[in-house]
Amino acid sequence: MSITTTPATFTRHDPTRTIRAPRGTELTTRSWQTEAPLRMLMNNLDPEVAERPEDLVVYGGTGRAARSWEAFDAIVETLKTLEDDETLLVQSGKPVGVLRTNVWAPRVLIANSNLVGDWANWPEFRRLEAEGLMMYGQMTAGSWIYIGTQGILQGTYETFAAIAEKRFGGTLAGTFTLTGGCGGMGGAQPLSVTLNGGAVLIVDVDETRLRRRQGKRYLDDVETDIDAALAKVLAAKAEKRALSVGLVGNAAEVFPELLRRHRAGEFTVDIVTDQTSAHDPLSYLPVGISVDQWVAASEADPVAFTDRARASMAAHVEAMVGFLDAGAEVFDYGNSIRDEARQGGYDRAFDFPGFVPAYIRPLFCEGLGPFRWVALSGDPRDIEVTDQALKELFPENEHLHRWLDAAQKHVEFEGLPARICWLGYGERHQAGLLFNRLVAEGKVSAPIVIGRDHLDSGSVASPYRETEAMKDGSDAIADWPLLNALTAASSGASWVSIHHGGGVGIGRSIHAGQVGLADGTELAAAKLERLLTNDPGMGVIRHADAGYEKAIDVARDRGVRIPMLPED
Repeated sequence: MSITTTPATFTRHDPTRTIRAPRGTELTTRSWQTEAPLRMLMNNLDPEVAERPEDLVVYGGTGRAARSWEAFDAIVETLKTLEDDETLLVQSGKPVGVLRTNVWAPRVLIANSNLVGDWANWPEFRRLEAEGLMMYGQMTAGSWIYIGTQGILQGTYETFAAIAEKRFGGTLAGTFTLTGGCGGMGGAQPLSVTLNGGAVLIVDVDETRLRRRQGKRYLDDVETDIDAALAKVLAAKAEKRALSVGLVGNAAEVFPELLRRHRAGEFTVDIVTDQTSAHDPLSYLPVGISVDQWVAASEADPVAFTDRARASMAAHVEAMVGFLDAGAEVFDYGNSIRDEARQGGYDRAFDFPGFVPAYIRPLFCEGLGPFRWVALSGDPRDIEVTDQALKELFPENEHLHRWLDAAQKHVEFEGLPARICWLGYGERHQAGLLFNRLVAEGKVSAPIVIGRDHLDSGSVASPYRETEAMKDGSDAIADWPLLNALTAASSGASWVSIHHGGGVGIGRSIHAGQVGLADGTELAAAKLERLLTNDPGMGVIRHADAGYEKAIDVARDRGVRIPMLPED
């Protein structure tokens, strides 16, 4: 056994560092089994991908890829010498040990932000973070499988498609969506709305976020004047034309003003949501503080800043409830803003639902969820090959074909070329085996990494998001993501992670991630078949156990073995 340690220094800001993952087929480690996590860690911090790479922050306000630059360097150096029967242990972004395991075991095991129940709160986490003992891993930031804004794009697209089906005859053409937050997660919203035919106004306090999404073609236009922005959106709505406009402003001020105009009959807002970084009050800018003052104000007095942020969130959410009362489709997009608004003094914060119980849970019952892959070669042509191969593998899945065609047309790669689509139980392992054959046959130029978001059908306990309003009341039971991680680790995953907090904040979720590797070998095929069968199978099991008839039917029809499955 060998033990890796890092110096007792914790440099988190280094503007001189620029990280970019290696491309091509030349290895910098001893095998693709370790080259894959190394490239993906580096890809998370590519300036094209990360929000603040100089601070090791990938997305979500403070979601880091490594605890410090010293820890990052130690992880990289360890991966370069790691054997295929060894496992690197990473504790909140710091490499703490290397153990001899076996070739089926993960090469890396990661645990981020996990705190014992009574200590699971922001003040305790921040104390430990300040002492260099922890980091916030978000979901795919600290598990090294973030692929830029595209990573959440299809899930957001699916959500707005479900709204279109529910309320607007299958299309958002002729509708006006209002939302906030255009960062690493929220930045998928404008393109998701326009791909469904709608017009959208997205508000963000930071103009650079809006410009960045515009530069990547996720956002059509940016305005600093509310009237100019409204004129463009309303014209598009009237013409039933897809258009996205970003408005520089604070949602806590803009939403109430638009509600006032909506009530006055100046226009109608049809859909309202929000994806600001409200999970962490220090990452939500209160009214009265400028963007330039943000960091200094939050660091000078975190308690007072939190109180001001929650008061602003209360005003923000109160406006959203106002739109609900006026007949709009309103939903929480999983950033915990409702609970923060409740703590800010607004008692109707939970009057509108979260997006999972409102639109996505039927998909989860089938084990459907985000399936993402990355071309380690860096060659976009490898993604073109996989896109076409998937369409041939699932020739009757018209929804998948439409999505892949739209992604090819509209999605600009950030960092290593990647793709995402939603596949379910019985489909994901077929895709994994297909990709492994493409590598073996030389149809793609290098191995492919296959992972997913932690936001999946059987990988998370999050009472304000994925497991909100479960049929059997099991919203907060965290056994499920722990079982999911254990299953992935015993089914051939290349690396596995267990995180606390994610997109909803400390004390509000436990979630697990897994990543597999298609390197063209028979061993990889065996691993991928088990891993990509069992992982979505956990989603079917979890929802069948909660009593969802659709999940029970899927289990029966597709042969998911559940010992206490209800009788017909």
